Amino acid sequence: MINMQRTYDLTGNNQAVRHNVLRNTYWLLALSMIPTVLGAFVGVAFHLPMLGGGMGALLFLGIAFGFIWAIEKNKDSGLGVGLLLGFTFFMGLMLTPLLSRTLGYANGGFLIMAAFGGTATVFAVLASVATVSKRDFSAMGKWLFAGLIVLLLASVANIFLGMSALSITISVIAIAIFSAYILYDVQQIVNGGETNYISATLRLYLDVYNIFTSLLSLLGFAGGSRD
Repeated sequence: MINMQRTYDLTGNNQAVRHNVLRNTYWLLALSMIPTVLGAFVGVAFHLPMLGGGMGALLFLGIAFGFIWAIEKNKDSGLGVGLLLGFTFFMGLMLTPLLSRTLGYANGGFLIMAAFGGTATVFAVLASVATVSKRDFSAMGKWLFAGLIVLLLASVANIFLGMSALSITISVIAIAIFSAYILYDVQQIVNGGETNYISATLRLYLDVYNIFTSLLSLLGFAGGSRD
């Protein structure tokens, strides 16, 4: 009887911990959108120049991975939150070329809102599925990582190739991969595989960010109007 009580208590405690991690992750994810929007506004409003081509890509990757390394290194302290918010501001700045190009369309504002709404819908639906589904999505991890490497290599290659068809293909595949990552990452929290809300937020933020940019790129290709 005592052992059963201890098991019940441990189960209840574990569920409480998972609930707290998920709640804190969602709150921090929502908070991270503020510096992202601020960074995007600063970049577009002041027409900040962005280094393009291979050097620009290498610089971006270097800074981004530096932030990610520092966030993971300090994920158990308040500094980790500060670094995460700094990273999201930087990622907002990196939206400058895409947003400026989109705003050059007559319907640019509508395309941005449509991409935002579509991203929010995808996240809400898939996060809900991951939370309530009895299906185990953990097996997708290795396949998603392999797909992510291929996607990264294709994106780097297209910097030099500049092929519109390849850009569209990359955007479609990115939406599929990062949508699946939402299922995987949220369920990791729900099942106790991820117990740090800063790390969890970082992963979900990257999922959402990549879905938004890919969806906005597709909408620009398909529905951008110069009239």
